[in-house]
Amino acid sequence: MRQSELFTKTRKEAPKDEVSKNAILLTRAGFIHKELAGVYSYLPLGLRVVKNIENIIREEMNAIGGQEVLMTTLQDPEIWKKTNRWDDKVVDNWFKTKLANGNDLGIANTHEEPMTAMLTEFVSSYKDLPLYTYQFQTKFRNELRAKSGIMRVREFLMKDMYSFNRTEDEFKEFYEKCAGAYLKIFARVGLGEKTYRTVAAGGSFTTNLTDEFQTLSEAGEDIIYITDESKKMAVNKEVEDRGGEGRKSIEVGNIFPYGSKYPDAFGLQFQDEKGEKKSIFMGAYGIGLGRLMGTVVEVLSDEKGIVWPREVAPFQVHLLSLTEEAKKLADEAYQTLISHGIEVLYDDRDMRAGEKFADADLIGIPMQVIIGTKALVSKMLEVKERATGKTEELKVEDIINKLKR
Repeated sequence: MRQSELFTKTRKEAPKDEVSKNAILLTRAGFIHKELAGVYSYLPLGLRVVKNIENIIREEMNAIGGQEVLMTTLQDPEIWKKTNRWDDKVVDNWFKTKLANGNDLGIANTHEEPMTAMLTEFVSSYKDLPLYTYQFQTKFRNELRAKSGIMRVREFLMKDMYSFNRTEDEFKEFYEKCAGAYLKIFARVGLGEKTYRTVAAGGSFTTNLTDEFQTLSEAGEDIIYITDESKKMAVNKEVEDRGGEGRKSIEVGNIFPYGSKYPDAFGLQFQDEKGEKKSIFMGAYGIGLGRLMGTVVEVLSDEKGIVWPREVAPFQVHLLSLTEEAKKLADEAYQTLISHGIEVLYDDRDMRAGEKFADADLIGIPMQVIIGTKALVSKMLEVKERATGKTEELKVEDIINKLKR
């Protein structure tokens, strides 16, 4: 994509009402636009990052047997009344509305009840299980105080998965498999070294202990205590059995063991091989995509701007043409790269080299390919690694081979 055609522009300063690093950098670099407190639009660069994160999660969920669905945002309150969670005293961050006829309507903040209710029409035999469903869907939560940029918002895209198993042992096996998939996801988005599986309380979802995935960051609202560094294990400060030094962290995912709470509430059971009715064991598994994106920015950015890991970056290459004389060679390099399936943001704008360098560092694409007057003679292009600042000179063919590895 030619940067001259990108409708967004970089900014020297972020809006004064933004205080979090992720919101400041993502706004300045043109990834997001704030509509109101806790509500952000994703602009072309930002949406590309979100879609890359989504694809990573989808690959890992499919790998463990997930089936993707898309459920409705509007929800029947009668379903929620069956689990006693419609009352604001139980779940206090609902957005609710009314139909024209005056009937109440829920606006989705999670989908345990609707998913379980739906499966009563499809699950009856042991042959129908196990079953693992997931979705990417916009959720709405009436946060009392939206803050921390895109990490605590009122409208957000979430991956929520629900598991339904025949036995507790079968459930536990899948639960651990999903925990492993989560660690793969966080490693692929660049957070593996700083992310810990953390024992925590279940809040309004369950009375059982649950597992959170917490990424160390001074921007975090949680405190965790690391119990096993080699296994990346920790406990949340709210759990009594803890020791050592508390570290600030951001919750980037969670998994919940529900037992038979939700299936039993809806009469969702199955007949075993002997024809006997049995309860189903259920779990839920969530990742907020915007929160994960914001955490990447909080943890990996530097004084110059964002530093995207390769798998989540909006483009693979940021191509910079520095002079009018170099434009023809830059155009040729651009066409060659995209013809080989390389995703390129091409800075073909008419502005000073210094501004282009500053914008490239702010936007944070992993590889910068710089074409100035020197390259006209040598045909060697300067390649800069955004994360380290390391540079080398390569031919276009070598750049393609490097990116295809």
